Amino acid sequence: MELHHNNSHSHPIMVIEDDDDIRELMKSMLEAEGYSSITASNGEEGLELLSTTPEKPCMILLDMMMPIMDGWTFSEEAKKNVKYRNIPLLAVTAFSDQMTLRENFQGILRKPIRLDLLLDVVRHYCPSKKLQ
Repeated sequence: MELHHNNSHSHPIMVIEDDDDIRELMKSMLEAEGYSSITASNGEEGLELLSTTPEKPCMILLDMMMPIMDGWTFSEEAKKNVKYRNIPLLAVTAFSDQMTLRENFQGILRKPIRLDLLLDVVRHYCPSKKLQ
C-alpha cells in the first residue's frame, strides 16, 4: 500500500475540465487551501493521468461536457477499473437541473463554481491534515 501521510495532503484532487480558465481557477482555489491538484483537459487525458499518478486522487471533479471524452464516458471507463472504482466523482456542470446523475457520481457542483461549496465537498472527501 502506498499510503503515507506527511505534513501536506498526500492525495491530490483531480480536476478534469476542458475550459482552461475554469480548470486553472479550480486548481488555484484548491492550492490556496493547501490541497495538491492534478489537471486534465478531457476524459481521455484524465484516464491517462489516473494510470500514471503514483498517489490515487482523493476525489475527481469532473466536467460533464468536454470534447474527445465527456464526463459520462470517463465515469463509465474509470468505474471499470477496480483501482479507480472507489474514488469519489463529483459532476461539475452548468446543466445540473436537467442532468440525471448516474450511480457513478457522489454529487453535483454547479457552474459558476462557488468557493465555499467547492471547499465543503473537498473537505468531506479529502480531510485536511488537522484531522489525521
